[in-house]
Amino acid sequence: MTTAVDVAIAAVPLLLAGVLLVGFLWPATRAMPLAWVTALAVGYFVWNMPVDWLAAASAAGFMTAFEILWIVFGALVLLYTLMEAGAFDRINRGFATVSDDRRVQIVLIAFFMATFIEGAAGFGTPAAVVAPLLLGLGFPALAAVIAGIIGHIIAVTYGAVGTPIVVGIQSPMESVEFTRTAIQDGGMTVQEFSVNVAAWAATYHALVGFVMPLFAVGMVVYFFGDPEDRSLAPAWEVAPLCIASGIAFAVPYWLSAWFLTAEFPSLIGSMVGGAIILSILRAGYLLPDEDWDFPERNRWKDHWVGTIEPGQSNGGGDVESRGGVSPEAEAADLSGGRDMSLLKAWSPYILLVILLVITRAVDPISNFINQDIFVLSWEGILGTDLTGAVAWMNVPGFWLLVSAALAIPIFGMSGEEVGDAWKEAARKIVSPFIALVFVIAMVQVMLQSGAHPGNTPGGVSMIVLLAQTTADILGPAYPAFASLIGALGAAMAGSNTVSNITFGAFQFEAATQLGLPRTIIVGAQAVGGAIGNLVAIHNLVAALATVGLLGQEGRVMRLNMIPLLYYATGVGLLCLLFSYVLFTGVF
Repeated sequence: MTTAVDVAIAAVPLLLAGVLLVGFLWPATRAMPLAWVTALAVGYFVWNMPVDWLAAASAAGFMTAFEILWIVFGALVLLYTLMEAGAFDRINRGFATVSDDRRVQIVLIAFFMATFIEGAAGFGTPAAVVAPLLLGLGFPALAAVIAGIIGHIIAVTYGAVGTPIVVGIQSPMESVEFTRTAIQDGGMTVQEFSVNVAAWAATYHALVGFVMPLFAVGMVVYFFGDPEDRSLAPAWEVAPLCIASGIAFAVPYWLSAWFLTAEFPSLIGSMVGGAIILSILRAGYLLPDEDWDFPERNRWKDHWVGTIEPGQSNGGGDVESRGGVSPEAEAADLSGGRDMSLLKAWSPYILLVILLVITRAVDPISNFINQDIFVLSWEGILGTDLTGAVAWMNVPGFWLLVSAALAIPIFGMSGEEVGDAWKEAARKIVSPFIALVFVIAMVQVMLQSGAHPGNTPGGVSMIVLLAQTTADILGPAYPAFASLIGALGAAMAGSNTVSNITFGAFQFEAATQLGLPRTIIVGAQAVGGAIGNLVAIHNLVAALATVGLLGQEGRVMRLNMIPLLYYATGVGLLCLLFSYVLFTGVF
Protein backbone atom coordinates (compact mmCIF):
# COMPACT_ATOMS: atom_id res chain seq x y z
CA MET A 1 0.00 0.00 0.00
CA THR A 2 1.56 3.24 -1.14
CA THR A 3 0.85 6.68 0.23
CA ALA A 4 1.31 10.25 -0.93
CA VAL A 5 4.34 10.39 1.33
CA ASP A 6 5.92 7.45 -0.53
CA VAL A 7 5.35 9.23 -3.86
CA ALA A 8 6.84 12.45 -2.53
CA ILE A 9 9.90 10.65 -1.15
CA ALA A 10 10.39 8.76 -4.44
CA ALA A 11 10.53 12.10 -6.25
CA VAL A 12 13.13 13.65 -3.90
CA PRO A 13 16.28 12.71 -5.92
CA LEU A 14 14.78 14.12 -9.15
CA LEU A 15 13.38 17.20 -7.44
CA LEU A 16 16.70 17.88 -5.73
CA ALA A 17 18.53 17.61 -9.05
CA GLY A 18 16.03 20.00 -10.67
CA VAL A 19 16.26 22.56 -7.85
CA LEU A 20 20.06 22.52 -7.82
CA LEU A 21 20.47 22.59 -11.61
CA VAL A 22 17.72 25.04 -12.56
CA GLY A 23 16.97 26.92 -9.37
CA PHE A 24 20.49 27.42 -8.02
CA LEU A 25 22.28 27.01 -11.39
CA TRP A 26 24.70 24.46 -9.95
CA PRO A 27 26.81 22.66 -12.56
CA ALA A 28 25.87 19.02 -13.08
CA THR A 29 29.31 18.02 -11.79
CA ARG A 30 28.21 19.26 -8.33
CA ALA A 31 24.48 18.58 -8.41
CA MET A 32 24.41 15.00 -9.66
CA PRO A 33 26.74 13.44 -7.05
CA LEU A 34 24.48 14.91 -4.34
CA ALA A 35 21.35 13.63 -6.13
CA TRP A 36 22.95 10.16 -6.32
CA VAL A 37 23.69 10.17 -2.58
CA THR A 38 20.07 11.21 -1.98
CA ALA A 39 18.83 8.30 -4.12
CA LEU A 40 21.03 5.95 -2.08
CA ALA A 41 19.52 7.29 1.14
CA VAL A 42 15.94 6.93 -0.13
CA GLY A 43 16.73 3.45 -1.43
CA TYR A 44 18.24 2.33 1.86
CA PHE A 45 15.88 3.90 4.42
CA VAL A 46 12.54 3.82 2.54
CA TRP A 47 12.86 1.16 -0.18
CA ASN A 48 14.86 -1.13 2.14
CA MET A 49 17.53 -1.80 -0.47
CA PRO A 50 20.47 -3.79 0.93
CA VAL A 51 23.89 -2.17 0.64
CA ASP A 52 25.03 -4.72 -1.94
CA TRP A 53 22.04 -3.88 -4.17
CA LEU A 54 22.72 -0.15 -3.85
CA ALA A 55 26.35 -0.73 -4.81
CA ALA A 56 25.41 -3.11 -7.65
CA ALA A 57 22.86 -0.69 -9.11
CA SER A 58 25.44 2.10 -8.96
CA ALA A 59 28.04 -0.13 -10.62
CA ALA A 60 25.59 -0.96 -13.43
CA GLY A 61 25.08 2.78 -13.87
CA PHE A 62 28.84 3.34 -14.03
CA MET A 63 29.11 0.75 -16.81
CA THR A 64 26.34 2.43 -18.80
CA ALA A 65 28.06 5.78 -18.30
CA PHE A 66 31.32 4.28 -19.60
CA GLU A 67 29.54 3.13 -22.77
CA ILE A 68 28.18 6.62 -23.37
CA LEU A 69 31.53 8.26 -22.68
CA TRP A 70 33.29 5.80 -24.99
CA ILE A 71 31.02 7.04 -27.81
CA VAL A 72 31.35 10.71 -26.87
CA PHE A 73 35.14 10.51 -26.61
CA GLY A 74 35.39 8.89 -30.05
CA ALA A 75 33.09 11.55 -31.50
CA LEU A 76 35.17 14.34 -30.00
CA VAL A 77 38.46 12.84 -31.18
CA LEU A 78 37.16 12.65 -34.75
CA LEU A 79 35.75 16.19 -34.61
CA TYR A 80 38.96 17.72 -33.24
CA THR A 81 41.05 15.69 -35.69
CA LEU A 82 39.19 17.37 -38.54
CA MET A 83 39.61 20.75 -36.87
CA GLU A 84 43.36 20.27 -36.45
CA ALA A 85 43.67 19.12 -40.07
CA GLY A 86 41.77 22.15 -41.35
CA ALA A 87 39.10 19.92 -42.86
CA PHE A 88 36.40 21.42 -40.69
CA ASP A 89 37.26 24.93 -41.87
CA ARG A 90 37.10 23.68 -45.46
CA ILE A 91 33.64 22.21 -44.84
CA ASN A 92 32.46 25.43 -43.23
CA ARG A 93 33.86 27.52 -46.09
CA GLY A 94 31.99 25.31 -48.53
CA PHE A 95 28.79 26.44 -46.82
CA ALA A 96 29.66 30.03 -46.02
CA THR A 97 30.81 31.11 -49.48
CA VAL A 98 27.57 30.13 -51.20
CA SER A 99 25.86 33.41 -50.33
CA ASP A 100 26.47 36.61 -48.34
CA ASP A 101 22.80 36.61 -47.32
CA ARG A 102 22.59 35.99 -43.58
CA ARG A 103 19.38 33.99 -43.96
CA VAL A 104 21.03 31.56 -46.36
CA GLN A 105 23.99 31.24 -44.00
CA ILE A 106 21.62 30.34 -41.17
CA VAL A 107 20.10 27.56 -43.25
CA LEU A 108 23.44 26.13 -44.35
CA ILE A 109 25.47 26.53 -41.16
CA ALA A 110 22.99 26.76 -38.25
CA PHE A 111 20.81 24.01 -39.72
CA PHE A 112 22.75 21.64 -41.96
CA MET A 113 26.17 22.06 -40.35
CA ALA A 114 24.70 21.98 -36.83
CA THR A 115 22.57 18.89 -37.47
CA PHE A 116 25.58 17.12 -38.95
CA ILE A 117 27.74 17.93 -35.91
CA GLU A 118 24.90 16.78 -33.65
CA GLY A 119 24.66 13.48 -35.50
CA ALA A 120 28.42 13.03 -35.29
CA ALA A 121 29.24 14.29 -31.79
CA GLY A 122 26.16 15.43 -29.84
CA PHE A 123 26.35 16.43 -26.16
CA GLY A 124 26.20 20.20 -26.63
CA THR A 125 28.86 20.26 -29.35
CA PRO A 126 26.82 21.76 -32.26
CA ALA A 127 25.96 25.16 -30.80
CA ALA A 128 29.41 25.44 -29.19
CA VAL A 129 31.01 24.91 -32.62
CA VAL A 130 28.50 26.65 -34.89
CA ALA A 131 28.02 29.82 -32.79
CA PRO A 132 31.69 30.90 -33.16
CA LEU A 133 31.56 30.16 -36.88
CA LEU A 134 28.55 32.46 -37.29
CA LEU A 135 30.19 35.07 -35.06
CA GLY A 136 33.27 34.96 -37.28
CA LEU A 137 31.04 35.61 -40.30
CA GLY A 138 29.73 38.80 -38.65
CA PHE A 139 26.65 37.64 -36.74
CA PRO A 140 25.81 39.27 -33.40
CA ALA A 141 26.91 36.84 -30.70
CA LEU A 142 23.42 36.36 -29.28
CA ALA A 143 21.94 35.75 -32.73
CA ALA A 144 24.65 33.18 -33.44
CA VAL A 145 23.79 31.24 -30.28
CA ILE A 146 20.02 31.38 -30.89
CA ALA A 147 20.37 30.20 -34.49
CA GLY A 148 22.77 27.39 -33.60
CA ILE A 149 20.66 26.00 -30.78
CA ILE A 150 17.35 26.12 -32.66
CA GLY A 151 18.88 24.79 -35.86
CA HIS A 152 20.15 21.50 -34.47
CA ILE A 153 17.17 20.39 -32.33
CA ILE A 154 15.62 18.06 -34.91
CA ALA A 155 18.85 16.01 -34.90
CA VAL A 156 19.33 15.65 -31.13
CA THR A 157 17.38 12.40 -30.70
CA TYR A 158 20.05 10.67 -32.82
CA GLY A 159 23.05 12.65 -31.57
CA ALA A 160 26.52 11.15 -31.14
CA VAL A 161 25.71 8.40 -33.65
CA GLY A 162 22.44 7.31 -32.05
CA THR A 163 23.51 7.40 -28.39
CA PRO A 164 20.16 8.71 -26.98
CA ILE A 165 18.40 5.66 -28.47
CA VAL A 166 21.06 2.95 -28.28
CA VAL A 167 22.21 3.80 -24.76
CA GLY A 168 19.34 5.96 -23.53
CA ILE A 169 16.47 3.63 -24.46
CA GLN A 170 17.80 0.18 -25.32
CA SER A 171 20.29 -0.33 -22.47
CA PRO A 172 17.98 0.77 -19.59
CA MET A 173 15.04 -1.21 -20.99
CA GLU A 174 17.29 -4.28 -21.15
CA SER A 175 18.60 -3.79 -17.62
CA VAL A 176 15.21 -3.47 -15.86
CA GLU A 177 13.19 -6.66 -15.46
CA PHE A 178 9.69 -5.20 -15.73
CA THR A 179 10.41 -3.42 -19.04
CA ARG A 180 12.44 -6.29 -20.50
CA THR A 181 9.79 -8.86 -19.63
CA ALA A 182 6.89 -6.72 -20.87
CA ILE A 183 8.61 -6.12 -24.21
CA GLN A 184 9.43 -9.78 -24.68
CA ASP A 185 5.89 -10.77 -23.75
CA GLY A 186 4.75 -8.49 -26.56
CA GLY A 187 6.73 -10.55 -29.05
CA MET A 188 9.66 -8.16 -29.51
CA THR A 189 13.26 -8.02 -28.41
CA VAL A 190 14.43 -4.93 -26.55
CA GLN A 191 16.56 -3.99 -29.56
CA GLU A 192 13.53 -4.22 -31.87
CA PHE A 193 11.54 -2.09 -29.44
CA SER A 194 14.22 0.61 -29.37
CA VAL A 195 14.41 0.62 -33.18
CA ASN A 196 10.65 1.16 -33.32
CA VAL A 197 10.94 3.97 -30.77
CA ALA A 198 13.61 5.59 -32.94
CA ALA A 199 11.38 5.30 -36.00
CA TRP A 200 8.38 6.90 -34.31
CA ALA A 201 10.54 9.64 -32.85
CA ALA A 202 11.71 10.43 -36.39
CA THR A 203 8.07 10.59 -37.48
CA TYR A 204 7.30 13.20 -34.83
CA HIS A 205 10.42 15.16 -35.71
CA ALA A 206 9.83 15.04 -39.46
CA LEU A 207 6.22 16.22 -39.20
CA VAL A 208 6.93 18.99 -36.69
CA GLY A 209 10.61 19.85 -37.12
CA PHE A 210 10.90 20.31 -40.88
CA VAL A 211 10.08 24.01 -40.33
CA MET A 212 13.06 24.53 -38.00
CA PRO A 213 15.16 26.27 -40.68
CA LEU A 214 12.33 28.79 -41.11
CA PHE A 215 11.98 29.06 -37.33
CA ALA A 216 15.71 29.81 -36.91
CA VAL A 217 15.65 32.41 -39.69
CA GLY A 218 12.45 33.97 -38.33
CA MET A 219 13.88 34.29 -34.81
CA VAL A 220 17.03 35.97 -36.09
CA VAL A 221 15.46 38.43 -38.54
CA TYR A 222 12.70 39.43 -36.08
CA PHE A 223 14.78 39.86 -32.94
CA PHE A 224 18.05 40.98 -34.57
CA GLY A 225 16.84 42.96 -37.56
CA ASP A 226 16.09 46.68 -37.54
CA PRO A 227 15.35 47.44 -33.84
CA GLU A 228 12.85 50.12 -34.86
CA ASP A 229 10.96 48.06 -37.43
CA ARG A 230 10.65 44.45 -36.34
CA SER A 231 9.20 42.28 -39.07
CA LEU A 232 9.02 38.67 -40.22
CA ALA A 233 8.85 39.76 -43.87
CA PRO A 234 12.54 38.92 -44.52
CA ALA A 235 11.91 35.39 -43.25
CA TRP A 236 8.95 34.85 -45.58
CA GLU A 237 11.15 35.89 -48.51
CA VAL A 238 13.30 32.80 -47.98
CA ALA A 239 10.47 30.51 -46.87
CA PRO A 240 10.77 28.35 -50.05
CA LEU A 241 14.46 27.77 -49.31
CA CYS A 242 13.76 27.02 -45.64
CA ILE A 243 10.90 24.61 -46.30
CA ALA A 244 12.83 22.88 -49.09
CA SER A 245 15.79 22.50 -46.73
CA GLY A 246 13.59 21.06 -43.99
CA ILE A 247 12.08 18.53 -46.38
CA ALA A 248 15.46 17.68 -47.96
CA PHE A 249 16.71 16.86 -44.46
CA ALA A 250 13.57 15.18 -43.12
CA VAL A 251 13.00 12.65 -45.93
CA PRO A 252 16.37 10.81 -45.79
CA TYR A 253 16.36 11.29 -42.01
CA TRP A 254 12.96 9.58 -41.67
CA LEU A 255 13.88 6.81 -44.12
CA SER A 256 17.11 6.14 -42.23
CA ALA A 257 15.26 5.82 -38.92
CA TRP A 258 12.73 3.37 -40.34
CA PHE A 259 14.93 1.26 -42.61
CA LEU A 260 18.48 1.50 -41.19
CA THR A 261 19.26 2.05 -37.50
CA ALA A 262 19.18 4.80 -34.90
CA GLU A 263 22.85 5.67 -35.54
CA PHE A 264 22.26 7.23 -38.95
CA PRO A 265 19.23 9.56 -39.24
CA SER A 266 20.94 12.83 -38.30
CA LEU A 267 24.13 12.06 -40.20
CA ILE A 268 22.38 10.97 -43.39
CA GLY A 269 19.69 13.66 -43.19
CA SER A 270 22.27 16.44 -42.92
CA MET A 271 24.70 15.03 -45.50
CA VAL A 272 22.09 14.14 -48.13
CA GLY A 273 19.87 17.16 -47.49
CA GLY A 274 22.83 19.54 -47.37
CA ALA A 275 24.22 18.20 -50.64
CA ILE A 276 20.83 18.61 -52.33
CA ILE A 277 20.32 22.19 -51.15
CA LEU A 278 23.90 23.21 -51.93
CA SER A 279 23.49 21.90 -55.48
CA ILE A 280 20.22 23.81 -55.88
CA LEU A 281 21.73 27.05 -54.56
CA ARG A 282 24.87 26.74 -56.70
CA ALA A 283 22.60 26.29 -59.71
CA GLY A 284 21.06 29.68 -58.87
CA TYR A 285 17.71 28.49 -57.51
CA LEU A 286 16.01 29.41 -54.21
CA LEU A 287 18.43 32.29 -53.62
CA PRO A 288 16.75 35.53 -52.45
CA ASP A 289 16.61 38.43 -54.89
CA GLU A 290 18.40 40.76 -52.47
CA ASP A 291 20.82 39.97 -49.66
CA TRP A 292 19.61 40.58 -46.12
CA ASP A 293 22.04 41.72 -43.45
CA PHE A 294 21.97 42.93 -39.87
CA PRO A 295 21.66 46.67 -39.13
CA GLU A 296 24.78 48.80 -38.94
CA ARG A 297 26.99 47.85 -36.01
CA ASN A 298 26.32 51.13 -34.15
CA ARG A 299 22.58 50.30 -34.05
CA TRP A 300 22.99 46.95 -32.32
CA LYS A 301 21.72 46.59 -28.78
CA ASP A 302 24.39 46.15 -26.11
CA HIS A 303 23.25 42.66 -25.10
CA TRP A 304 23.69 41.36 -28.66
CA VAL A 305 27.48 41.29 -28.31
CA GLY A 306 29.84 40.14 -25.57
CA THR A 307 33.59 40.24 -25.21
CA ILE A 308 34.33 39.01 -28.74
CA GLU A 309 33.50 41.28 -31.64
CA PRO A 310 31.72 39.82 -34.69
CA GLY A 311 34.17 38.97 -37.44
CA GLN A 312 36.67 37.63 -34.90
CA SER A 313 37.21 34.02 -33.91
CA ASN A 314 37.50 32.71 -30.39
CA GLY A 315 41.10 31.66 -30.30
CA GLY A 316 41.04 29.59 -33.46
CA GLY A 317 42.41 32.06 -35.98
CA ASP A 318 40.64 34.75 -37.93
CA VAL A 319 37.70 33.36 -39.85
CA GLU A 320 36.35 36.58 -41.24
CA SER A 321 36.53 37.35 -44.92
CA ARG A 322 40.03 38.30 -46.06
CA GLY A 323 39.83 41.18 -48.48
CA GLY A 324 42.19 41.00 -51.42
CA VAL A 325 43.13 37.36 -50.79
CA SER A 326 42.33 34.75 -53.41
CA PRO A 327 39.96 31.90 -52.49
CA GLU A 328 42.80 29.42 -53.07
CA ALA A 329 45.12 31.24 -50.66
CA GLU A 330 42.34 31.59 -48.13
CA ALA A 331 41.58 27.88 -48.38
CA ALA A 332 45.21 26.99 -47.77
CA ASP A 333 45.40 29.37 -44.81
CA LEU A 334 42.23 28.06 -43.21
CA SER A 335 43.35 24.45 -43.57
CA GLY A 336 46.78 24.86 -42.04
CA GLY A 337 48.46 24.96 -45.43
CA ARG A 338 46.50 22.01 -46.81
CA ASP A 339 44.43 22.76 -49.87
CA MET A 340 41.78 20.05 -50.05
CA SER A 341 38.56 19.29 -51.85
CA LEU A 342 35.24 19.15 -50.04
CA LEU A 343 35.09 15.41 -50.70
CA LYS A 344 38.45 14.93 -49.00
CA ALA A 345 37.35 17.12 -46.07
CA TRP A 346 34.19 15.02 -45.62
CA SER A 347 35.91 11.66 -46.23
CA PRO A 348 36.44 10.58 -42.57
CA TYR A 349 32.73 10.94 -41.87
CA ILE A 350 31.84 9.16 -45.09
CA LEU A 351 34.13 6.33 -43.98
CA LEU A 352 32.42 6.32 -40.58
CA VAL A 353 29.00 5.80 -42.14
CA ILE A 354 30.36 3.00 -44.34
CA LEU A 355 31.99 1.29 -41.35
CA LEU A 356 28.84 1.52 -39.25
CA VAL A 357 26.68 0.16 -42.08
CA ILE A 358 29.02 -2.78 -42.70
CA THR A 359 29.32 -3.69 -39.02
CA ARG A 360 25.56 -3.70 -38.61
CA ALA A 361 24.28 -4.97 -41.95
CA VAL A 362 26.82 -7.70 -42.72
CA ASP A 363 25.93 -10.57 -40.39
CA PRO A 364 29.34 -12.35 -40.27
CA ILE A 365 31.05 -9.11 -39.25
CA SER A 366 28.29 -8.13 -36.84
CA ASN A 367 28.39 -11.56 -35.19
CA PHE A 368 32.19 -11.44 -34.94
CA ILE A 369 32.42 -8.07 -33.16
CA ASN A 370 29.65 -9.09 -30.73
CA GLN A 371 31.57 -12.13 -29.46
CA ASP A 372 32.16 -12.34 -25.73
CA ILE A 373 35.85 -11.48 -26.14
CA PHE A 374 34.81 -8.02 -27.38
CA VAL A 375 32.27 -7.42 -24.60
CA LEU A 376 33.10 -6.20 -21.10
CA SER A 377 30.46 -7.88 -18.95
CA TRP A 378 29.74 -8.34 -15.26
CA GLU A 379 27.18 -11.03 -14.51
CA GLY A 380 25.57 -11.06 -11.07
CA ILE A 381 27.15 -7.83 -9.88
CA LEU A 382 28.24 -8.19 -6.24
CA GLY A 383 26.15 -11.33 -5.90
CA THR A 384 22.88 -9.70 -6.98
CA ASP A 385 20.69 -10.42 -10.02
CA LEU A 386 21.98 -7.30 -11.77
CA THR A 387 24.26 -7.42 -14.80
CA GLY A 388 26.20 -4.91 -16.84
CA ALA A 389 27.88 -5.08 -20.24
CA VAL A 390 29.73 -2.83 -22.66
CA ALA A 391 30.12 -4.12 -26.22
CA TRP A 392 33.10 -1.82 -26.75
CA MET A 393 33.78 -2.82 -30.36
CA ASN A 394 30.15 -2.80 -31.47
CA VAL A 395 29.23 0.62 -30.10
CA PRO A 396 30.03 3.58 -32.39
CA GLY A 397 32.85 4.85 -30.14
CA PHE A 398 35.30 2.28 -31.51
CA TRP A 399 34.49 3.06 -35.14
CA LEU A 400 34.68 6.80 -34.48
CA LEU A 401 38.25 6.28 -33.27
CA VAL A 402 39.02 4.08 -36.30
CA SER A 403 37.75 6.87 -38.56
CA ALA A 404 39.90 9.39 -36.67
CA ALA A 405 42.93 7.12 -37.15
CA LEU A 406 42.21 6.82 -40.88
CA ALA A 407 42.00 10.61 -41.11
CA ILE A 408 45.65 10.96 -40.10
CA PRO A 409 47.13 9.62 -43.38
CA ILE A 410 44.28 11.09 -45.41
CA PHE A 411 45.24 14.61 -44.28
CA GLY A 412 48.95 13.94 -43.72
CA MET A 413 48.75 15.12 -40.12
CA SER A 414 51.75 15.53 -37.84
CA GLY A 415 52.12 13.82 -34.48
CA GLU A 416 51.71 17.17 -32.76
CA GLU A 417 48.38 17.81 -34.51
CA VAL A 418 47.09 14.37 -33.61
CA GLY A 419 48.20 14.81 -30.01
CA ASP A 420 46.47 18.20 -29.79
CA ALA A 421 43.21 16.66 -31.08
CA TRP A 422 43.32 13.86 -28.50
CA LYS A 423 44.25 16.22 -25.66
CA GLU A 424 41.38 18.58 -26.51
CA ALA A 425 38.93 15.65 -26.66
CA ALA A 426 40.20 14.40 -23.28
CA ARG A 427 39.81 17.87 -21.79
CA LYS A 428 36.24 18.17 -23.07
CA ILE A 429 35.22 14.76 -21.70
CA VAL A 430 35.99 15.54 -18.04
CA SER A 431 32.78 17.40 -17.13
CA PRO A 432 30.47 14.99 -18.99
CA PHE A 433 32.30 12.11 -17.28
CA ILE A 434 31.54 13.33 -13.77
CA ALA A 435 27.96 14.34 -14.55
CA LEU A 436 27.03 11.20 -16.48
CA VAL A 437 28.53 8.73 -14.01
CA PHE A 438 26.49 10.06 -11.12
CA VAL A 439 23.24 10.84 -12.93
CA ILE A 440 23.08 7.35 -14.46
CA ALA A 441 24.05 5.73 -11.14
CA MET A 442 21.20 7.69 -9.51
CA VAL A 443 18.72 6.54 -12.14
CA GLN A 444 19.84 2.91 -11.84
CA VAL A 445 19.28 3.01 -8.08
CA MET A 446 15.78 4.39 -8.67
CA LEU A 447 15.04 1.84 -11.41
CA GLN A 448 16.34 -1.16 -9.46
CA SER A 449 14.79 -0.14 -6.15
CA GLY A 450 11.90 -2.54 -6.75
CA ALA A 451 13.97 -5.46 -8.05
CA HIS A 452 15.59 -6.59 -4.79
CA PRO A 453 13.82 -9.13 -2.54
CA GLY A 454 13.16 -6.66 0.29
CA ASN A 455 9.94 -4.89 1.28
CA THR A 456 9.34 -1.84 -0.94
CA PRO A 457 6.45 0.66 -0.95
CA GLY A 458 3.81 -0.91 -3.19
CA GLY A 459 6.32 -3.58 -4.27
CA VAL A 460 7.55 -1.35 -7.14
CA SER A 461 10.56 0.85 -7.87
CA MET A 462 10.67 4.61 -7.35
CA ILE A 463 10.41 5.20 -11.09
CA VAL A 464 7.41 2.88 -11.51
CA LEU A 465 5.64 4.47 -8.54
CA LEU A 466 6.16 7.97 -9.98
CA ALA A 467 4.99 6.82 -13.41
CA GLN A 468 1.85 5.18 -12.05
CA THR A 469 0.99 8.30 -10.04
CA THR A 470 1.55 10.60 -13.03
CA ALA A 471 -0.58 8.35 -15.24
CA ASP A 472 -3.38 8.41 -12.66
CA ILE A 473 -3.29 12.22 -12.46
CA LEU A 474 -3.14 12.93 -16.20
CA GLY A 475 -5.31 10.01 -17.31
CA PRO A 476 -6.29 9.95 -20.99
CA ALA A 477 -4.56 13.32 -21.55
CA TYR A 478 -1.16 11.76 -20.81
CA PRO A 479 0.03 11.58 -24.47
CA ALA A 480 -0.23 15.37 -24.75
CA PHE A 481 2.33 15.74 -21.97
CA ALA A 482 4.72 12.86 -22.76
CA SER A 483 7.17 15.01 -24.71
CA LEU A 484 7.13 17.72 -22.01
CA ILE A 485 8.24 15.13 -19.44
CA GLY A 486 11.19 14.30 -21.70
CA ALA A 487 11.90 18.00 -22.19
CA LEU A 488 11.98 18.51 -18.43
CA GLY A 489 14.59 15.77 -18.08
CA ALA A 490 16.81 17.29 -20.77
CA ALA A 491 16.39 20.82 -19.41
CA MET A 492 17.64 19.61 -16.02
CA ALA A 493 20.45 17.35 -17.18
CA GLY A 494 21.38 19.00 -20.49
CA SER A 495 21.22 15.68 -22.33
CA ASN A 496 18.68 13.77 -24.41
CA THR A 497 20.44 10.55 -23.46
CA VAL A 498 20.20 11.23 -19.73
CA SER A 499 16.55 12.26 -20.10
CA ASN A 500 15.81 8.97 -21.86
CA ILE A 501 17.66 6.96 -19.21
CA THR A 502 15.80 8.82 -16.46
CA PHE A 503 12.30 8.85 -17.92
CA GLY A 504 12.24 6.13 -20.60
CA ALA A 505 11.09 3.40 -18.20
CA PHE A 506 8.84 5.98 -16.51
CA GLN A 507 7.04 6.65 -19.81
CA PHE A 508 6.92 2.93 -20.62
CA GLU A 509 5.20 2.16 -17.31
CA ALA A 510 2.77 5.08 -17.67
CA ALA A 511 1.80 3.86 -21.15
CA THR A 512 1.32 0.35 -19.75
CA GLN A 513 -0.82 1.66 -16.91
CA LEU A 514 -3.09 3.55 -19.34
CA GLY A 515 -3.15 0.88 -22.07
CA LEU A 516 -1.46 3.21 -24.56
CA PRO A 517 0.93 2.15 -27.37
CA ARG A 518 4.34 2.07 -25.72
CA THR A 519 6.45 2.85 -28.78
CA ILE A 520 4.34 5.94 -29.44
CA ILE A 521 4.71 7.25 -25.88
CA VAL A 522 8.41 6.40 -25.50
CA GLY A 523 8.98 7.89 -28.97
CA ALA A 524 7.47 11.15 -27.70
CA GLN A 525 9.86 10.93 -24.73
CA ALA A 526 12.81 10.67 -27.13
CA VAL A 527 11.62 13.79 -28.96
CA GLY A 528 10.98 15.65 -25.71
CA GLY A 529 14.53 14.91 -24.65
CA ALA A 530 15.65 16.70 -27.79
CA ILE A 531 13.51 19.82 -27.48
CA GLY A 532 14.49 20.26 -23.83
CA ASN A 533 17.97 21.13 -25.10
CA LEU A 534 16.53 24.46 -26.24
CA VAL A 535 16.53 25.62 -22.61
CA ALA A 536 19.11 23.29 -21.00
CA ILE A 537 21.28 25.59 -18.94
CA HIS A 538 24.44 23.53 -19.51
CA ASN A 539 24.17 23.73 -23.30
CA LEU A 540 23.41 27.44 -23.16
CA VAL A 541 26.45 28.14 -20.99
CA ALA A 542 28.70 26.12 -23.33
CA ALA A 543 27.45 27.97 -26.41
CA LEU A 544 27.50 31.44 -24.83
CA ALA A 545 31.02 30.93 -23.53
CA THR A 546 32.34 30.36 -27.07
CA VAL A 547 31.13 33.80 -28.19
CA GLY A 548 32.06 35.74 -25.03
CA LEU A 549 28.48 36.21 -23.88
CA LEU A 550 28.19 34.44 -20.51
CA GLY A 551 25.45 35.91 -18.35
CA GLN A 552 22.77 35.94 -21.06
CA GLU A 553 21.43 32.45 -20.27
CA GLY A 554 18.07 33.79 -19.07
CA ARG A 555 17.55 35.85 -22.22
CA VAL A 556 18.29 32.85 -24.45
CA MET A 557 15.93 30.64 -22.42
CA ARG A 558 13.10 33.16 -22.78
CA LEU A 559 13.57 33.44 -26.54
CA ASN A 560 13.90 29.68 -26.99
CA MET A 561 10.62 29.06 -25.18
CA ILE A 562 8.94 30.09 -28.45
CA PRO A 563 10.20 27.12 -30.54
CA LEU A 564 9.95 24.83 -27.49
CA LEU A 565 6.23 25.53 -27.04
CA TYR A 566 5.63 25.09 -30.77
CA TYR A 567 7.47 21.76 -30.82
CA ALA A 568 5.88 20.42 -27.61
CA THR A 569 2.39 21.39 -28.77
CA GLY A 570 2.87 19.81 -32.18
CA VAL A 571 4.28 16.57 -30.76
CA GLY A 572 1.56 16.47 -28.07
CA LEU A 573 -1.21 16.70 -30.66
CA LEU A 574 0.43 14.04 -32.85
CA CYS A 575 0.91 11.76 -29.84
CA LEU A 576 -2.81 12.05 -29.02
CA LEU A 577 -3.66 11.30 -32.65
CA PHE A 578 -1.33 8.30 -32.88
CA SER A 579 -2.41 6.93 -29.49
CA TYR A 580 -6.19 7.12 -29.86
CA VAL A 581 -7.00 7.32 -33.58
CA LEU A 582 -4.40 5.56 -35.69
CA PHE A 583 -3.24 2.77 -33.38
CA THR A 584 -4.61 0.36 -30.81
CA GLY A 585 -2.85 -2.02 -28.45
CA VAL A 586 0.17 -1.58 -26.21
CA PHE A 587 2.81 -1.62 -28.96
